[in-house]
Amino acid sequence: MFGHNLFNDILVIPILNLLVAIYHVLSFAHIPYTLGFSIIVLTIAIRLVLYPLINSQLKASKKMQEVAPHINKLKEKHKNDAKMLQQETMRVYKEFGINPAAGCLPVLIQLPIIWGLYAVLQQIVKADLAAVLKGVNQVVYFDALKLQKPWDPNFFGLPLGHNPSQLMSSVGFIVLLIPVITALLQFIQTKMMIMPMPKEEQKDGKKKNDDFATAFQSQSAILFPLMIGFFSFTFPVGLSLYWNTFTIFGIIQQYKISGLGGLEEYIKKVYGRK
Repeated sequence: MFGHNLFNDILVIPILNLLVAIYHVLSFAHIPYTLGFSIIVLTIAIRLVLYPLINSQLKASKKMQEVAPHINKLKEKHKNDAKMLQQETMRVYKEFGINPAAGCLPVLIQLPIIWGLYAVLQQIVKADLAAVLKGVNQVVYFDALKLQKPWDPNFFGLPLGHNPSQLMSSVGFIVLLIPVITALLQFIQTKMMIMPMPKEEQKDGKKKNDDFATAFQSQSAILFPLMIGFFSFTFPVGLSLYWNTFTIFGIIQQYKISGLGGLEEYIKKVYGRK
């Protein structure tokens, strides 16, 4: 199940050991639905480790969005002079203290960790509990971490190893709340990441529609949450539990950096406020 290769040895197996350690602690404290809460605690722990990197990434992204109007004006002014456009763009970045690569490095560092966490959860929520038990006990670092029996795969009555599409016949349509909530949380986070457009640009409807980046952001704010919601309908409930915990933490962190962002503008539109 957890074969020895570079990726597994460096990321997957250490993360698995951390999950098993958390599981033992929660079991000792007699916390119900131990596996589900272990996934939540592990996800929060990983997110706390990544907090400084994600903070750096969000701040860099906020700055890039703040200078976007200036860059758009430069593109219009120097549309026939690529060299001058590049020079003026770098001048604006320097003026606002922006390093264009600052938002990329944190992403590159955190992605392998997130993939490692995903790989662990994908394996431990499988329906074959005997295989999971054997696989986990083969790679734990200490005998004290070995599981004496298969863990309970249920979380508030839902089997973590099954997906909502499989549970429709037994649980009913209420299980659709999982992909709906997943999509909604992702929508909230995505909208918060988009900075509100300056008022002078909001008045220029044609310019707004012609701006590729703006159009792409608007479409992504709808399409990406819908895609994540569909995935959560076909992926095990345990993965949705991880993803939603990760997203909720992300919403809180995003709010601390830039407030409601584009979500505030969206709320005003929904409620008809100006």
